[in-house]
Amino acid sequence: MKHYYTFLLLVFSTVMFSQEDAWVYFKDKPNSQHFLDNPSEMLSARALERRTNQNISLDLADVPLEETYITQVKSATGITVMAQSKWMNALHIRGTQTDIKALKLLSFVDKVVFADKTLNTTGKKVSENKIAQTKDKLKTSIDYAYGNSANQIQMLNGQVLHQQNFTGSGKIIAVIDAGFPGVNTAQPFQNLITNNQILGGYNFVARNDNFYSGDDHGTMVLSTIGGYKENALVGTAPSASFYLFITEDDATENPVEESLWVEAAERADYFGVDIITTSLGYFGFDNANYSHTYSDMNGITNFISRGAEIAFSKGIIVVASAGNEGNTAEPHIGGPADGVSVITVGSVTAAKVKSTFSSIGPSFDNRIKPDVMAQGTAAVVSDTNGNITTVNGTSFSCPIMAGMIACLWQAFPTKTNKEIRKMILQSSDKYAAPNNNYGYGIPNFGGTLGVEDYQTTLSVFSVYPNPAQTTVSFKFSEENYNASVKIYSVLGQKVIEKHITNQDPILSVASLQSGLYFYAFDADGLHKTGKIIKQ
Repeated sequence: MKHYYTFLLLVFSTVMFSQEDAWVYFKDKPNSQHFLDNPSEMLSARALERRTNQNISLDLADVPLEETYITQVKSATGITVMAQSKWMNALHIRGTQTDIKALKLLSFVDKVVFADKTLNTTGKKVSENKIAQTKDKLKTSIDYAYGNSANQIQMLNGQVLHQQNFTGSGKIIAVIDAGFPGVNTAQPFQNLITNNQILGGYNFVARNDNFYSGDDHGTMVLSTIGGYKENALVGTAPSASFYLFITEDDATENPVEESLWVEAAERADYFGVDIITTSLGYFGFDNANYSHTYSDMNGITNFISRGAEIAFSKGIIVVASAGNEGNTAEPHIGGPADGVSVITVGSVTAAKVKSTFSSIGPSFDNRIKPDVMAQGTAAVVSDTNGNITTVNGTSFSCPIMAGMIACLWQAFPTKTNKEIRKMILQSSDKYAAPNNNYGYGIPNFGGTLGVEDYQTTLSVFSVYPNPAQTTVSFKFSEENYNASVKIYSVLGQKVIEKHITNQDPILSVASLQSGLYFYAFDADGLHKTGKIIKQ
């Protein structure tokens, strides 16, 4: 009888005192009006500029969490705060069921949601099976052979953008990943270091500023965008600037990583980034009770996917890897790849054939996923020592695509994130008949400029001198007698607009301060964009 009682006590203790993960949501933000009246206290100038350029209003999601609420939760018995989100007005917490449920008694708490969904209902087990824990970022294969990165750019017709000097300059990309060791020392990243293109970063897992640490997955990811080693590796956006954020804890797979991702996305928004690229995917966790099911992949259930959608609503383009589960029993995309506005990238071989490992769609609510495809089989990357290698995974097709998106947005600086996303999908080779293996297919970034072959148009259009001191002349075909030229700042503000002709093709830039500007040239049948350097 004594042993039986001990067993019951053990079971009771396990159920009531084991640590659980949960989110506590607050009812309001009592000081919201103060922040909305003083936006510079909650967002950087560049973030506010992005909203202005895209006609995005500030709202309650932009307002910081109420500090007194955070303090009270932190001081509650048995509660550890793991992450926080102003967008969700929530904290990710850890504690026992009893201590977590006690938070419902706080007057400012709206609801508590356990990561274990069975604890949010009557306790009955859901019938749908959860898949085993997976680590998308680790499912890559490497063979140490020098490669040529030309194919992964030319497949997307990205060389057309590069040849016209659209290499990502003026655009900021946040890379959210597992670590970036070697980025500050390896040769292929030296251009980024020398030119101050690494703007900063943060290790959300360790809660410190040492982001040149962790797993090397992020290092390889970054190399596909910003890396450069002559005759070996050229990133898709070598002139872009970057923030590097670590949110993936390589030691475990836990829902807190989704919360850390959202926290990093909010930090990226604060700094005014244009694009978030993430080669992380979440479906299964170490604790099977926390794992997602396919029915969660609807764009509105997963914490990370809801965060990605809010990021898009703030004017940011979010690019995510589709996942590497195409050969498994559960081959569908995970979160945040299921996000409604997320540009989800699958993988193809160098011959444009779907990689067998690339996860498929549709989303559970039957939307086309992935959205687009890029090379992820034998993608060319740099390792932490600067060796050029080839790797496999949607982890690499994703950043390859993100870099090209930065170049495209540079070419069309006044476009909104919604317009850029639409341009990419419409340029893709399966846009007329998308499917759940390839999505809308492989984008044609050269086609987005109306240019299939840069060399054929070079003789009929030029801008000179460039750099310029006082004037710029536009050479264009006599068939396009009248033209309109607009000049934009790097922040997308229109600073000059003028109509020109073949007889009078000169534009004065004397009034501009020294620096980088972008032009948009429009005439009948001819549209050109590019950059002008004012000396």
